[in-house]
Amino acid sequence: FSDVLALPIFKQEDSSLPQENETKHPPFQYVMCAATSPAVKLYDETLTYLNQGQSYEIRMLDNRKAGDIPEINGKLVKSIIRVVFHDRRLQYTEHQQLEGWKWNRPGDRLLDLDIPMSVGVIDIKTNPSQLNAVEFLWDPTKCTSAFIQVHCISTEFTPRKHGGEKGVPFRIQVDTFKQTENGEYTDHLHSASCQIKVFKPKGADRKQKTDREKMEKRTAHEKEKYQPSYDTTVLTECSPWPDTPTTFVNNSPTPAPTFTSAQHNTYSVPDSNSSSPNHQGDGTSQGSGDLHPSATIQETQQWLLKHRFSTYTRLFSNFSGADLLKLTREDLVQICGPADGIRLYNALKSRSVRPRLTIYVCQEPLRSIELERQDAGNGDSSNGAIYVYHAIYLEEMAASEVTRKLALAFNIPLHQINQVYRQGPTGIHILVSDQMVQNFQDESCFLFTTIKAENGEGFHIILK
Repeated sequence: FSDVLALPIFKQEDSSLPQENETKHPPFQYVMCAATSPAVKLYDETLTYLNQGQSYEIRMLDNRKAGDIPEINGKLVKSIIRVVFHDRRLQYTEHQQLEGWKWNRPGDRLLDLDIPMSVGVIDIKTNPSQLNAVEFLWDPTKCTSAFIQVHCISTEFTPRKHGGEKGVPFRIQVDTFKQTENGEYTDHLHSASCQIKVFKPKGADRKQKTDREKMEKRTAHEKEKYQPSYDTTVLTECSPWPDTPTTFVNNSPTPAPTFTSAQHNTYSVPDSNSSSPNHQGDGTSQGSGDLHPSATIQETQQWLLKHRFSTYTRLFSNFSGADLLKLTREDLVQICGPADGIRLYNALKSRSVRPRLTIYVCQEPLRSIELERQDAGNGDSSNGAIYVYHAIYLEEMAASEVTRKLALAFNIPLHQINQVYRQGPTGIHILVSDQMVQNFQDESCFLFTTIKAENGEGFHIILK
């Protein structure tokens, strides 16, 4: 309950009361470049209308006097921007409200940072389980502007989304922290917030115009009861949001996902080996990655984490292997969104990417009897020796991929392979290039042998 009392709305209700050690001069100031509504009474908090998905600038200003907080001079600070609920009723049920929104809008975020528009922000991070927050580092001595986009609209959280029902107000809150001795940004410096309502595109402009026209119709005496509209919105001081950054440090008893770089949050490029049927990079076979119907809840959670579905471990916290395997492709798309839903479905069905080219390779025995060499291409020899071939599956169709997968298949240290050659007419050695690999016939068979490099360091591979 103490956390609830610490929410910004409760803090602002008693902000008029004098407090001991209250800093009248805040170290920072945050100004959002969006006009306030003229239809707000004189002593009420300002209200700002925003359009869904539109980029709005928040200027991060250093407001310190000389000698204030000298420990951050020449250092970066971290700010977390959140869009949260203003109403008490919704604050109590915030988690349920956001989960419901996520279900209806799979794959979307409530708040995004417009990175190309932003200035002076560094190390931008988001958390897949915190769809309403972004964080970044910035230098207070430099010009810094964060452009935010709010994707949820106020009417999405009302009991009825039509029939003239008024939308709920949100808050934009900025919490700023300095670095501690152990290098973590958890030492709180300053927090400020403002009240907003979010409309469908162009809706905020129409609402602002309507409020202005209403005010123009009022008498001069009535207008005195309302505050004027300002071109920008200054965020007012408040208490820090209860979810401080320590939430994302190793304080959670369960494997909660931590903030990850924004560049990798949405787009993840797997290693080229990860989709190969003969992937051996982690020392395990592809088959061992299958989820079995007999898997327990704990084993299912581990499987989700191993296959990069940590975002959904909480959602599937009570699912066994059988429960998860019963879900159809349509079920998973509805739960996880189109991208992750299809990826999860393919992972559950162990569907691998079809290789662009398959070649079969066998290491030539050390014996150099001419008869054996002649019979090697036929797969047997006069003395009954069996030649075992390995299938090499290629997706990139590059010479480097051939080298890497030969090293994996035959347990050869990759750094010891200098060049890969193909034996040509009259026994000449032709360097294997990307173009040569692209012209390999599918399901070609090769014997290969190794020869020591001229400088004595490493060796060459010759495909025959």
